[in-house]
Amino acid sequence: MLFRWIDITGIAVQFGTVPMSQERSSLMSNTLDSENRFTVYYDGACPLCSKEIATYRQARGADDLSWVDAAHCDADLLGEDLEGKAALARMHVRDESGRLISGAAAFAAIWARLPKTRWLGRLMGTKPALWLLEPAYSLFLKVRPLWR
Repeated sequence: MLFRWIDITGIAVQFGTVPMSQERSSLMSNTLDSENRFTVYYDGACPLCSKEIATYRQARGADDLSWVDAAHCDADLLGEDLEGKAALARMHVRDESGRLISGAAAFAAIWARLPKTRWLGRLMGTKPALWLLEPAYSLFLKVRPLWR
């Protein structure tokens, strides 16, 4: 079952995909057909972020997702609608249809795709939960530079 989340800001952007060169695909891990895969963009220069992403990547089902370290990749791996600075500022994911999702909704989307946390993703991906989670995530983002 496929769930779709709308970015908490209400912005959902579609973009055209471009075939990926061998060099570009080597910068993305677990990429078989990245144009149609759920992709996580994370800040690999943030120790706290890297630790959390490492936990997700060890989970069953993580091999079905693409993981892009936004701190150490070429800008073209982010897509036309995601700038490097924005990718480092908050969590972003791109669903299988190409829609960019950010913030708390992005975490809910990740959780919904991992078998062990699927129930949590479904629960936290609801509008009432996101209404509570997004302000908490925004508050966290203000103190996150202390860990960088």
